[in-house]
Amino acid sequence: MARVYLDWNATAPLRPEARAAMVEAMDLVGNPSSVHAEGRAAKALMERARGDLAEALGAGAADVVFVSGATEAAALALAGRGLHGAAIEHDAVRAWVTEDLAVDANGRVAVADPGTSTLQLANSETGVVQDLPGGLAVSDWTQGFGKLPVAFDWSGVEMAFVSAHKIGGPKGVGALVLRRGLDVDPRIRGGGQEMGRRSGTENLVGIAGFAAAARAAARDLAEGAWERVDKLRNILEKTLEASARETIFVGKGVSRLPNTSLMVTPGWKGETQVMQMDLAGFAVSAGSACSSGKVKASSVLRTMGLSEGDAGCALRVSLGPATTEAEVTAFAEAWIAAHDRFRRRGR
Repeated sequence: MARVYLDWNATAPLRPEARAAMVEAMDLVGNPSSVHAEGRAAKALMERARGDLAEALGAGAADVVFVSGATEAAALALAGRGLHGAAIEHDAVRAWVTEDLAVDANGRVAVADPGTSTLQLANSETGVVQDLPGGLAVSDWTQGFGKLPVAFDWSGVEMAFVSAHKIGGPKGVGALVLRRGLDVDPRIRGGGQEMGRRSGTENLVGIAGFAAAARAAARDLAEGAWERVDKLRNILEKTLEASARETIFVGKGVSRLPNTSLMVTPGWKGETQVMQMDLAGFAVSAGSACSSGKVKASSVLRTMGLSEGDAGCALRVSLGPATTEAEVTAFAEAWIAAHDRFRRRGR
C-alpha cells in the first residue's frame, strides 16, 4: 500500500477545486486595489471569494477579513483586549489571554463571563467540541470549520477565525469574521486594504483557493461525508481497544470532531509511535503540528489532569473524507503489531 496520510488536523490535502481556482487566479495580472480593468477583474474575483467564504461561515461578506492565517487572525482579534482563556487553547491564542478558565477531565471549559473570554470551537489534539456561550468575545474555529455545521450570524460569537489549509485550501491564508458593527485595531498598517483592518496587497491566489475549498467543504458537510468519517474513526478505536486495553482514548465520553482520535498508551512515548508508524508508511502525529516538533508533553493533556509521563505518550490520528476503510484497517494492523512489540519489550 502507498503511504497513508492520517494527519488531517495538521493540514488537509489540497483539494482539486482549490488547486484549479488558484491556477485560474494566477492568470489575473491586476492588483485588487487598482482602478483599471485588470485591477477591477482581480477585485471582482476577490469579492466573489469573500462572498463564498462568508456563505460557508454563515456570515456577511463585509464582515470577513482576509489575513495570512489563523495565527494572524488571533492576534488581530485578541491583542490588547485582556481576555480570559484556557490552557487548552492553541498557542496563537494563549499568547494573548490570561489562562484562568477552568478545564475538566474531559477537556470541557467553563466560561463565567463570555463577553471577556475566548473559547475554541474544537481542540486540534483531542477533538473535543465545546458548547459556545452566547456573547462570547472570540472563538477559534480553525479545527471545527468544515467538519461541523457552523453559522456565525446565529452563534452569538463576536469574532471567530479560520484557516484555509485546515479545509483543503492553501497554506498561508485565513480569515477573521466579525459581528456586524464591530471593528478591530489593525496590527498591520499601510495601504488600508481589507476595509482598513489589515493592510497589504491581498493574497489573491490563496484567497481564490480558500473560497473554493470552503465551497467544497460545505458540499461535503451537506452530503454527509463527515458522518462516514465518524464511522471509520469508531471502527479504528474499537479495533485498537480490543488489542490494547490499557490505551486511553481521550475525550471519548463527550462530543468530539468526527475525525479525531487521541490515544494514550502509558509507557509508550508518542514520538516513538510517530516514528514507528512513519516507517510503516503512515503519517500521524503526537499532537498539534505547531508543537509536535518539541520534545515535551502536551499542555492540553496536562491541563486535563494527565500526568507528565502519560501526556507524553499521546498519539493523534486524524482522518478526512478521502480516508478509506482499507487505510484505517492497515493502520490498525500496523499499530497493533508495534504495540505487541512494545508490550513484549516491557515484560
